[in-house]
Amino acid sequence: MVSFWGALAYAGAELPEPLTWGMVKGVVLRHLRWWQTQPDIWSPSGTLTIGYSYPNIQMAENYNSPGSPYWACLAFICLAVPADHPFWTSEEQLPGDAIPKIKELPQPGHIASYLGNHCMLLSSGQACSYPMKGTHAKYGSFAYSSAYAYSVPPGLFTLEQYALASQLGFSDDGGEYWKTRRKSEYAGLEHRGSGGAATPVLVSVWKPFPDVTVRTTLIPPDPGTANWHLRAHRIEAGREVMTADGSFAIANQRALDGRYLDPYDASSGEGTYPRIIGNYDLNTPDGWSAGKEGAFAVSKGAVGIRALEDEAAVGRAANLVNADPNSNLVESRTVIPTLQHTIEKGQTVWYVSGIYARPSGEGVPKEMYLDGWDNPPQIPVWLKAEMET
Repeated sequence: MVSFWGALAYAGAELPEPLTWGMVKGVVLRHLRWWQTQPDIWSPSGTLTIGYSYPNIQMAENYNSPGSPYWACLAFICLAVPADHPFWTSEEQLPGDAIPKIKELPQPGHIASYLGNHCMLLSSGQACSYPMKGTHAKYGSFAYSSAYAYSVPPGLFTLEQYALASQLGFSDDGGEYWKTRRKSEYAGLEHRGSGGAATPVLVSVWKPFPDVTVRTTLIPPDPGTANWHLRAHRIEAGREVMTADGSFAIANQRALDGRYLDPYDASSGEGTYPRIIGNYDLNTPDGWSAGKEGAFAVSKGAVGIRALEDEAAVGRAANLVNADPNSNLVESRTVIPTLQHTIEKGQTVWYVSGIYARPSGEGVPKEMYLDGWDNPPQIPVWLKAEMET
């Protein structure tokens, strides 16, 4: 995708304000430098592999071939730009405040955010017209992040294989098979609140089963709680269903030896709360916490999830889903903080999930990864009114 920016220079285009050629140059060169930190993209023979940051046929579609990774060469179109073009003569720039921190994108049905040093996209209404592998994850997830890549299921048995990062899953068979948002019956960019302070939100209505209806509202971060965004789900259940609401996926590897993350240790600046308990002893109490306490994981930054609705009325619980290897686009082993619950047949419930994400990066010490975790956002007044009606 970064080839678009080099092609702008090659085509002799005039940049619209507030873009500058220094910003465009920065986008291209930061992109290329990032790929140089991903050594596993190469095969032993030195060729690019099918996958993304590591060889992963799970990500392949029926149109892929061994030559497909070489679409990456489009990124080098900038090399055809004359040396005296402003693309080359300008100093690299960051966008700074030139680009809004929250941006509504009505045509694709997105809200982009760059608050809290976290570039992400809230999404509703996207769906693929043909049966793409993992289409619910590639198009139907609630959020997509430049720091925490999406996941697709490498298998179809239990949450560990479904790897529901930024998705709400439903199971009607005790947790073996799960269904998530793929295609919405309604999706729209709406506004909540009043006057100039109205908040853009994405609303979608979807059905994981014919008799289960979900109305999801995605709420972007607020400057006061910049590393949090909200998801509100109103669920009408015509059958008993288990639910699993997942945060972003994060690398599940200790810096010391690459093994699974231990319980969180502030001195090392990595670990999880509660502890990861594996895939075969899910009833171990140490692996669960109350929904209001939530679950988090800290490695390359921090991600987490908390239940913000009335705990006495709903009673969700939090744990760490130890996702199967090769489920994530960038990290070969990940863990997903998740809220779980069971809804009885005939019930209507509201979930309000706070999703935390603070990426690692230059100038962000490990001691700061969880700085905002104990300050989750409040449920907005307008949302409380919707929940009460």
